Amino acid sequence: MHKPTMTLIALVALAVTAAPPSMAQPATSCCNSPGLTPQGQEPVFQDLPKSGKKCWIGEVNYFTWEFDKTPKMGTAILIIKLYDKDGTRVSELVVTGRTDMPSMRGAHDSGEVAFKTNRAGDYLMPVNVVMPGDWEVRLTFSRNGIVIFRGRIAFDV
Repeated sequence: MHKPTMTLIALVALAVTAAPPSMAQPATSCCNSPGLTPQGQEPVFQDLPKSGKKCWIGEVNYFTWEFDKTPKMGTAILIIKLYDKDGTRVSELVVTGRTDMPSMRGAHDSGEVAFKTNRAGDYLMPVNVVMPGDWEVRLTFSRNGIVIFRGRIAFDV
């Protein structure tokens, strides 16, 4: 290998390893879920605790989730309740969801669907189960257009 080529390779390697630590890791919440994802990388969705359990989004908000009925063939409504750190209900975030079967990725993908809020401030999204098997709902929480949390609910029908 020529000396100029080796010098170029060494400079590129040095530049990559000398990147500031803030660029090395995506932002995280207290549930260890990435908010922002480095460009070109697939976002990571944190597995969420069971229905009804608190999941914190940073130190400012937490949410709980539940279905209106046990998911089975047909439509179930996913309900998310968002709270501030003092336990007061809020609806200040934008929440979207995407349902699919992980074992058949893309075959039954709902696409990104915005949750609607009702008068009580619950975030609601229909989940259409079209066949038995493993399912997931990927949730994305945003504030002012910036993703702050990603979570994943897995269930079987």
